[in-house]
Amino acid sequence: MIVFLKIGLEMINIIDTNIILRYLVGDSEILYKKSVDIFKKAEAGELKLLIKVVVVAETCFVLESFYKKSLNEIASCMEVLLSQKWLIVEDRKGLLGMWTNYRNKLHFVDSYLLSSANANKYKVLSFDKEIKELEANN
Repeated sequence: MIVFLKIGLEMINIIDTNIILRYLVGDSEILYKKSVDIFKKAEAGELKLLIKVVVVAETCFVLESFYKKSLNEIASCMEVLLSQKWLIVEDRKGLLGMWTNYRNKLHFVDSYLLSSANANKYKVLSFDKEIKELEANN
C-alpha cells in the first residue's frame, strides 16, 4: 500500500513496509517486479517516495523475525536503500547513523534514538543504563 501526501502541486508517496520487503526479499516474483518498477520510477524522478522511520522499524522487525535475516544483513541492505538520494527519507541522518549499534545487538528503537539524538543535537532521556553509557561515549 502506498499512501499519498500532497504538498503543493507535487504528490509524495509514503511507501509501506510490504513494498520494501518484496523488493529486498523477492519472495513473490510478481510483487518483486512491481516493487522494482516503483523504485525505478522513483529513481527516474517519475515518483516521489517517502520512507518513514516507523516503516524502517517494521521492515527490520519482519526481516529479523519472519525471514530470519541476521542483524548485519539487515543493516547492510537498509544502509544501501536509505542512502539513495532519489528517496525522501524521514530523519535520514538519524537512520543512517544507527546501524553500528544495531549490528551490535542494540534494539532498533534504542539504536535509532541514540543516532537521531546525535545527528540532531538532542539528548536521549532514559532509565536504560546501556543507552546512558552509549550516549556518554558519543
